[in-house]
Amino acid sequence: MSKATFHLTFPERLVQEPMVHRMGTQFGLVPNIRRANIDERSAWIILDLEGADEDVAAAVAWLVEQGVKVDRIDEGS
Repeated sequence: MSKATFHLTFPERLVQEPMVHRMGTQFGLVPNIRRANIDERSAWIILDLEGADEDVAAAVAWLVEQGVKVDRIDEGS
């Protein structure tokens, strides 16, 4: 198990979708929202993901396929 932190930026069409829940369920990850800003047209989230490295990588690839901009945040930065 490992933990990684990401900054996710969602396109308007996904703001109302339960993307964090879907990702956690589909890939067996434990998400922890550390900070977020969500309104009707835009959303960003700082998110910890805990799970197996390959599951985190698969979840990130899935988010990108859905149109989410994903940036990894290095701890200590």
